[in-house]
Parts: sequence; C-alpha cells; structure tokens
Amino acid sequence: MSNFRNIPVKKRIALVAHDNRKTELADWAYMNRELLSQNELYGTGTTGKLMEETLGQPVIRLLSGPLGGDQQVGSMIAEERIDLLIFFWDPMSAQPHDPDVKALLRLCVVWNIPVASNRATADFIFTSPLMSHDYIATQIDYDHYLNRKL
Repeated sequence: MSNFRNIPVKKRIALVAHDNRKTELADWAYMNRELLSQNELYGTGTTGKLMEETLGQPVIRLLSGPLGGDQQVGSMIAEERIDLLIFFWDPMSAQPHDPDVKALLRLCVVWNIPVASNRATADFIFTSPLMSHDYIATQIDYDHYLNRKL
C-alpha cells in the first residue's frame, strides 16, 4: 500500500554543494535563476550565501554541512518540508561528514524526493514539465516497518 504527497508548483528546493563543486552549482543556478526565483530556496552554509549572491534573491540558510546542515536538510525532508534536493557533491574527495551525506541521500530515496547530484541530472529535472505543475508523489507506506514486532 502507498501514500501520496503533493509536491506543489512552488517547490521548496535545497541547494547544497561541496567546496570543489560550488562554482559549478553557482554557474548552473545562474543559468536557471528565472525558474529558481519561482521557488523557495534553502542552502547549507556558504553554499546558501553563494546562492543569495549569485541569484540576488533570499535563500533560507542552514548550518554548514560538516556542522549539521546536511542533517538539517534530511530532517526537513522527513518532515515533508523539502520537495527537491540539488546537491552537487564531490565524488573525488573524502568529506569529514560523509556519513551525513550518505544519510541525506538515503532519506531522499525513503521519502521519494527528486535529487540531482550533478549538472546533467539537475538540467533534466529543471526542464521536466513536472517542474511547472503540482506533482502527486507516491510514498511507500512504512507502517509494516513501524509496526513490526521486535
């Protein structure tokens, strides 16, 4: 059995990037500034500040990733307060908060949240007709897991 959740036309988008990918995210965001301006934006640490400067619009800023920002985004996903994650992560560098990154990406799958980890995926998501409409997301019903006998 599944549940359903509405992802509204005005999406709540989290923007995150590791240090070596911040410039790429800023370039992508600038190219997509018109569509981004129609949504509510969140960003971790310096990425949030960079997005405000790049886009000239407010970004709700969370903690830096290593200080708990990734976990804040994950919590917001679990609370259905984030609809889409754009996370340009660096696959070539070990991060001190790698377990947090893995947990964040896992939550995107658990809660059926679209996530882009690179520019090509972000482009595909942003050019989808679903970006300009409400979208009814199917959510797996985890009641069987929550109600299991231990």
